Amino acid sequence: MNFDDYQRAANRTLMGKEQVLTNCALGLTGESGEVADLVRKYTFQGAELDKSHLTKELGDVLWYLSQIAEWADISFDQVATENIKRLQQRYPAAKHHLNQVKP
Repeated sequence: MNFDDYQRAANRTLMGKEQVLTNCALGLTGESGEVADLVRKYTFQGAELDKSHLTKELGDVLWYLSQIAEWADISFDQVATENIKRLQQRYPAAKHHLNQVKP
C-alpha cells in the first residue's frame, strides 16, 4: 500500500465535518503522547516494550497525520517524498540508504 492509498482508505473512517483540523491536531498530540508514554515506561521503568501496542499507537498517529494532510489537500505520498528529500539534504552521509527508498 502506498501513502496515497492509505490516506484515501483512512479518510473513509473520518467522522464529522466540523472542526476537522482541530480534532485531528488534538488527536495527533494525544496519540503521540501514548507513543511517548510507552517509550518512557520502557526506558525509565524497565517495562517490556509491547510492540503490538506500539504498532497500534503508531497506526493511530499515522491516521491523524494522513487526515491533517487530507484536510489541507496535500497528498500523503508528497509528504513522505518531500521528507525523504529533506533528510537527504540534512544527512548527506546517509544519502545512499535514503536513495534506496522508493517513493
